[in-house]
Amino acid sequence: MHAVEVHQVAKRFGATQAVADVSFAVERGEIFGLLGPNGAGKTTTIRLMLDIFRPDRGTVSILGGPMTEEKKERIGYMPEERGLYQNIPLERCLLYLGTLKGLPRAETRQRLAGLLERFDLAAHRGKKVKELSKGMQQKAQIISTILHQPELLIIDEPFASLDPINARAVKDLMRQLRAQGTTILMSTHQMHQVEELCDRIVLIDHGRNVLYGPLDQIQRQYTGRKVRVRLRGDPPPLAGVQQTAGGNGMLELNLAEGTEPQQVLQQLVRHQAIVEHFEIAVPTLDEIFIRAVGEHPDAV
Repeated sequence: MHAVEVHQVAKRFGATQAVADVSFAVERGEIFGLLGPNGAGKTTTIRLMLDIFRPDRGTVSILGGPMTEEKKERIGYMPEERGLYQNIPLERCLLYLGTLKGLPRAETRQRLAGLLERFDLAAHRGKKVKELSKGMQQKAQIISTILHQPELLIIDEPFASLDPINARAVKDLMRQLRAQGTTILMSTHQMHQVEELCDRIVLIDHGRNVLYGPLDQIQRQYTGRKVRVRLRGDPPPLAGVQQTAGGNGMLELNLAEGTEPQQVLQQLVRHQAIVEHFEIAVPTLDEIFIRAVGEHPDAV
């Protein structure tokens, strides 16, 4: 049974077709990426999942069926817009939000103490939320989302305003939660974070699916006929290589149709070239994102 199933959902607001036809499923215990350019329909899709909006067409299943009040207690949702009370002390704010999820106050306080320490916020627990930096508020927002130990975690732009050290702390937390069986659906524009964390992704544009599946399979799908090589000395003549480019000591070889990377490596060995690095050039998710969206300009 999937944690989330979205099947051919559509949602219109007046003349705007926010979501036209989106389908995907999220496996239990995985980190899943919901991706797309601005205005693609990601936030609307999340709100359809959470029963904030009702779809005009299609179905949504959360944790085995329709959304219920009981299921809301098993879900943690962090929207891109911060939702903390600004004029009260941080600890009081997070305690209150924890009890809204049905946690006893004593248990909330105990869990909160450990999380404040983990995210270097313990010394700031008495400050009003509005007195905290944007990065601190982002960490506090994350704490409020996981405090009740949700079964399903839905987070929108979790790395916003975080420096590299705190971004690493959040990634470590997400990996730990996945190892404990938590299902995580993450929406972000930071593709390098997706590459590090996500098991599978869906890319939507103009409210429709563009790419969907395991991240490694999608990368292989977009892998061109290129290899990257670093040699000690000048490269020998190579059959089946149309163009050579490179920088920083690395050569990028464009292979002719019918030429396999293994054949290029065999030629280098025959020429007794000293090969320090050899790899098939896999495109970054940023590159795939740009190509995929560019290939579907008329998605609606």
